[in-house]
Amino acid sequence: MPIHDQGYRRYGGQRGPAGAAWIVIASAGIRSLIAKRLFLALLLVSWFPFFVRAIQIYAAANLPQAAFLAPTGETFREFIGQQDIFVFFVTVYVGAGLVANDRRANALQIYLSKPLTRTEYVFGKLAILMAFLLFVTWLPAVLLLVVQIMFAGNFAFFRNNLYLFPAITLFTFIEALTISAAMLALSSLSKSSRFVGILYAGLLFFTQALYGVLTFVTGGSMISWISLPADLTQIGNVIFRLPPRYETPWLVSFLMILGLIAAAGLILDRRVRGVEIVA
Repeated sequence: MPIHDQGYRRYGGQRGPAGAAWIVIASAGIRSLIAKRLFLALLLVSWFPFFVRAIQIYAAANLPQAAFLAPTGETFREFIGQQDIFVFFVTVYVGAGLVANDRRANALQIYLSKPLTRTEYVFGKLAILMAFLLFVTWLPAVLLLVVQIMFAGNFAFFRNNLYLFPAITLFTFIEALTISAAMLALSSLSKSSRFVGILYAGLLFFTQALYGVLTFVTGGSMISWISLPADLTQIGNVIFRLPPRYETPWLVSFLMILGLIAAAGLILDRRVRGVEIVA
């Protein structure tokens, strides 16, 4: 029997650009989620408020008796706030298993044995959740702005509210990044996606409940910085040039958000490793 030499041979394939591996992870994750009918149904339902607001804008532009429905800058802020319930469900559905499922299947060792850095892995997973969160917040809000221009037949509203597009973009990005980082960090702490979902719900509801108790005791809202939803609400109102909802200075809320993102980064740096480290 002849023996064929299988020694070293030069790689004959194409090399991808350095630092772009996260795109593969993100695109594969997005495709796998879109293939699930239940998730598609959730995304479809999340756009129902958009159609309601679009009808409101149409009525205000074409029916004199409905002029009181004319949109303002606050209308777009309220719309993004209304999407919070869908942001919660999308975050739990998409984010709970992003790292937890890989840890349960011991897939981190496979991922990180490739020419793939931990940073690319984390960014790829982060991009999956952020893409869907922006799909239910940024995209419909921007399309509402386009709908208003179309139904009004002019750019008067847009010119009078030039801050709206940057405000929508900035706030939805901050919200998506904060929530995605927190969920990804929680997902790295467990091998059970269900337990991660419970942890995330506890993070939101416990901090909000604690804020409610402290507000009742102190008689003021200066302690709102302890609640993540309150911090995001405070930042959102400032970005949309609306009066702050709480007594907490907006800078304190912003620092709390930065602190949460930094803490999530430290947790991910500790937990996302090719070999499990036991302290």
